[in-house]
Amino acid sequence: MSHPHRKRLSHETPLGIPPEDSMFFITICAAARGTDSLVRNGCGGFLIETVRHRHETGIWWCRVFVVMPDHVHGLIRFPSTEHAMSGAVQDFKKFTARNLGIRWQRDFFDHRLRHEESEREKADYILRNSERAGLVDRWESWPFVFIAQDAI
Repeated sequence: MSHPHRKRLSHETPLGIPPEDSMFFITICAAARGTDSLVRNGCGGFLIETVRHRHETGIWWCRVFVVMPDHVHGLIRFPSTEHAMSGAVQDFKKFTARNLGIRWQRDFFDHRLRHEESEREKADYILRNSERAGLVDRWESWPFVFIAQDAI
């Protein structure tokens, strides 16, 4: 069964809004949905360390990031035009694909948080994803989580 060809999404911050001031809810999906390809064989820990490295080196500022069995969610700010969202996410996908053999879906989903949206509500949603999916009784037990120290 063939699926319809989806058009590529625009990942540009709207004109007049400084990209470094925008927080994005990001979802990146593995090509094989319904599998545990992102959490087996040390993959989940490596993904979290990659997120931590990118956070600490200023490629992006990540408030929270969770690796699920077949997708990842993050709240991420892209601090400079040198590391714009589209390029930063594509570099993350290329690096992890090369080092872990992950096959990612072609694109990713982003949603820019607006003033009325609470970063805390989105962070809670992301953190509780493993709990809602029935993978753990309490989200704190899920091992594949990054929370920025200055976000606590």
